[in-house]
Amino acid sequence: MRKCILGLVIGSIAVGVADMSAQQAIWGVPDLVSPVINDGNTVTFKLKAPGASSVQVTGDFLPSATAEMKKDSAGVWTFTSQEIRPEMYRYNYIVDGLMITDPSNVFELRDACTVFNYFIVPGEGSGLYEVKDVAHGTVSKVWYDSPTLGMKRRMSVYTPVGYESGDESYPVLYLLHGMGGDEEAWLTQGRTAQIFDNLIAEGAVEPMIVVMPNGNASQEAAPGETHYGLEAPTIALPHTMDGAFEEAFPDIVRFVDNTYRTKADKAHRAIAGLSMGGFHSLHTSKQYPDMFDYVGLFSAAIDPRVEGSEVYENREEKLKRQFDVAPRLYWIGIGKDDFLYKDNEAYLAQLDRLGINYEYHESEGGHMWKNWRNYLKSFAPRLFRNE
Repeated sequence: MRKCILGLVIGSIAVGVADMSAQQAIWGVPDLVSPVINDGNTVTFKLKAPGASSVQVTGDFLPSATAEMKKDSAGVWTFTSQEIRPEMYRYNYIVDGLMITDPSNVFELRDACTVFNYFIVPGEGSGLYEVKDVAHGTVSKVWYDSPTLGMKRRMSVYTPVGYESGDESYPVLYLLHGMGGDEEAWLTQGRTAQIFDNLIAEGAVEPMIVVMPNGNASQEAAPGETHYGLEAPTIALPHTMDGAFEEAFPDIVRFVDNTYRTKADKAHRAIAGLSMGGFHSLHTSKQYPDMFDYVGLFSAAIDPRVEGSEVYENREEKLKRQFDVAPRLYWIGIGKDDFLYKDNEAYLAQLDRLGINYEYHESEGGHMWKNWRNYLKSFAPRLFRNE
């Protein structure tokens, strides 16, 4: 009987191999390894596409938009980069004009409407993005009620190691994404959980709760995670940067303080964000001057896209009120090549004219996650340390 059962199992496997199209995809071991990080921090990319006439690689590790790949006699296209510094990078291939992901790399992320592969070049500068042998916090996807927006909405919440087993209360960082992002963006592209696990393990930051809400006021949650089904992602969402998200922000804070063990006062709250999230951080913090003692603007959009919201009116008057009870840290960072550089330059001039104290950091590069992750690494250790 045992032989019969074994024979059936082997026969089933044989049928499965012969007819993989009808089975769960468990056999897909790629015949190429890509990318390969070489000694000297060059990176080699490979794609088998014998019928293609042109293949390029595009990514944020390149000095230009694309690089040409070369085909060998087996139809394998190859490109090796110059030395690149330790960091997390993303890339795609362009095959005869069609952008695709790397079939040899299962590690992918979505940014707005586009899916990318990613890789990490190890070394100083990228170590905080790696999962290390340290104690880990917990990431939860949490639904809350927003009476102001009239819907249930989802946020991601990082709680530090020890939260579940203890009774201690913690400060809170509200960390906001950019346009096209959602409550998953800082976790996937920003490596927030890894950064905080590693910084907390090093004793470099105060253990804190990190709340990553969905900043799109018309959206319940990330695409595919709502009762609307598998809707295609889009950046053309209603109520984007029109005051609705800022008006509803107290709903988020109220839920967090009622649900988690927080130190529920201004001295123990921070808000920061990138691009649109920086815009929301700027305007939310001045709209509610008694809510946040730490503010971080990462490549922030400054000026509203629409008129008519009370949130954006009387900016100077609101800034004066905010700094009458000044935040302990008002941190601004932007890259020299960022398309929002001039807007930030004008905002800094306004702050100077009003005699407002801030901390300014200017980096290389443009509007990209490489900068925003580094800004978070610089900003987080400054939080809740001046008590």
